[in-house]
Amino acid sequence: MRPNRQQLIRSLFDEYIEMYASRDDRLTRRFSENFSGYAGSSDQLVTDREEWVRITRQDFAQVPERIHIEMLDLSLQDLADNLVVVTAFFHIHLPIPNPMLSRETARLVLIFRLEHKDWMIAHSGISIPYGLAHKGEIYPIARLEERNVELETMIKARTCELAEANRQLEILSNTDGLTNIGNRRLFDMMLQTEWSRGQRSNSSLALIMLDIDHFKQFNDHYGHLAGDDCLKQLASTLSQSGRRAGELVARYGGEEFVILLPNIDKQTVLDTAQHIHQLIQAIAIPHANTDLGIVTVSAGVAYLQPSNQQSHLELVRQADAALYRAKSAGRNCIRVMDEE
Repeated sequence: MRPNRQQLIRSLFDEYIEMYASRDDRLTRRFSENFSGYAGSSDQLVTDREEWVRITRQDFAQVPERIHIEMLDLSLQDLADNLVVVTAFFHIHLPIPNPMLSRETARLVLIFRLEHKDWMIAHSGISIPYGLAHKGEIYPIARLEERNVELETMIKARTCELAEANRQLEILSNTDGLTNIGNRRLFDMMLQTEWSRGQRSNSSLALIMLDIDHFKQFNDHYGHLAGDDCLKQLASTLSQSGRRAGELVARYGGEEFVILLPNIDKQTVLDTAQHIHQLIQAIAIPHANTDLGIVTVSAGVAYLQPSNQQSHLELVRQADAALYRAKSAGRNCIRVMDEE
């Protein structure tokens, strides 16, 4: 292409883009009487110049402020002395908060024809994958806003679903898979939480640690499936033994269970331990290797006032020591920390 022709075609296109972007009504005087075209979000072919002028002015009225054209690619074609074509790819940035329009690539084909002494626009075809515009629009802003609301609604729904999935995952991660009560992870977290709360409120914290007596012999005699059922029954009994605010029942590991009791007096702790001990005997799970012939438990009880001078693990240490004394005393009994 000769440089002077390339410069001519580029100047015709640049003049069009500037008038279109600045919403200059003088652009309407550049359309040929023998015109054809289609708008980006329309499904109609326009062959009447006056109709195209109306569409152009409707475009300017819908978005009267200057728009920004971000050019992506451009092709100039010199087809004949009186006929040139420009094909352009670009982003349209409208002066509105919604950025969805600018994400799509607009494709424009302009055909300029020399009529007498003036270059006129004989064809303008622009395609933009926005979807169809509503009546009274050139840009499908209403549809995009509707789509934006749909997307926001979808995002909110997905966010709620994700929050629920995370909540369920958190529950699963804190739940013992066999017994469906709290697991060691949950107990460790709650112990630290209640210890800190006890420090702030100057309230007490108690722990009951239980161990099934001769559980290995139970498994050896009845089988591990029966052992699992035994653990499930004890967990259910502990969970139904009476839940105070903040109380946690958890499987500590193996055949050991813990009951964490915040803001409680010492006598109530002892009464609770005795009540649990009696409940477990009452369900009378057969156990051939115990004196009573049923499943029994040994229990250790610890009771402390949380303070900065002690670790929360001190409560576990004392409950575990009391449990050891209960086992040493012949099992099927309760022992309290620092008591012989």
